[in-house]
Amino acid sequence: MSLFVASRTAFRAAAPLKRQFPVRRYATEPTSADPKPGAPSGGSGGGSNNTLVYTAIAAVFAGAGYYFLGGTNIDKPAAAAKKAEEKVKEATSAAAEKAAATVGSTSAAVKAALTGGDQGWVSLKLEESEIINHNSKRLRFKLPEDDMVSGVHIASAILTKFKPETEGAKPVIRPYTPINDEDAKGYLDLLIKKYPDGPMSTHLHDLVPGQRLDVKGPLPKYPWTANKHEHIALVAGGTGITPMFQLLRAIFNNPADKTKVTLVFGNVTEEDILLKKELSKLENENPRRFRAFYVLDNPPKQWTGGQGFITKDLLKTVLPEPKEENIKVFVCGPPGLMDAISGNKKSPKDQGELKGVLKELGYTPEQVYKF
Repeated sequence: MSLFVASRTAFRAAAPLKRQFPVRRYATEPTSADPKPGAPSGGSGGGSNNTLVYTAIAAVFAGAGYYFLGGTNIDKPAAAAKKAEEKVKEATSAAAEKAAATVGSTSAAVKAALTGGDQGWVSLKLEESEIINHNSKRLRFKLPEDDMVSGVHIASAILTKFKPETEGAKPVIRPYTPINDEDAKGYLDLLIKKYPDGPMSTHLHDLVPGQRLDVKGPLPKYPWTANKHEHIALVAGGTGITPMFQLLRAIFNNPADKTKVTLVFGNVTEEDILLKKELSKLENENPRRFRAFYVLDNPPKQWTGGQGFITKDLLKTVLPEPKEENIKVFVCGPPGLMDAISGNKKSPKDQGELKGVLKELGYTPEQVYKF
């Protein structure tokens, strides 16, 4: 039999593979021109399982070519074709099993320590306590299981609770925004500034590793999705930077999110600028999309940033204009800053009336969110 006939016989034997492994695309599967965010084109995105199968088929066809063009089975085309078909079946079966295992491992639900709803309070043990500056600490709490994530999403916070030892005292409950990545497993980090008359911040600063804290959450705030707004502004003071940092991480950790960000961050002294190293890193890595402006009440002599308070003139100069489409201004800080910039919230679920500098500049309530 001729080489042409032998080759045709082999490909006929393999023809059922086209029906057995048809190319399918789902509504949620990206095309090669539109890869899944975070996945390289043709890599571990939506089409990776088909790729495993088709790679195996190609490898076996290459082997089949040896039988017909350079091997010793040229005088036995039927046997060679049958052998080629068996090899294809073996390879595709193995590839399919590998693909199924991959899907199973990646689609398994990630366990969350905090699930909200009727879960109630969860007791977490303090694992580490790190001094950041004269009045701030980073506290790392161990989650109940090492492979758990916190359950916090963008943007949300948690509630903390402790009961003072004073007789008849009521439990103290305060919200905080964790500063670690939401997909971090086994721990939850809080950045806590101690206030002289703050019962919760004082209690947290007094904790030592091994002691426990009751937490609950997540407490939903502003639901964020990639490219929800073209440009956002973050106006923060003190520890009001923590929910802003949560948003920043979500945006710049996602290659598909092209949101532009402007941060205006007010503090008393240079030492008080929390997360400065992390913010500078984000700004250096994203110079076209992230700008940060720092304002100090008591700046050092060599300070080149803003001085005094966050003013109307500064915000008018650096923030996206209210007439621009699809912008959002987020505000978080101590009561004095909130009053001056946007007015305070009435309650966790009531944003209250828009007041202060942002109203004077022409922003609407729909363009402003108060953390």
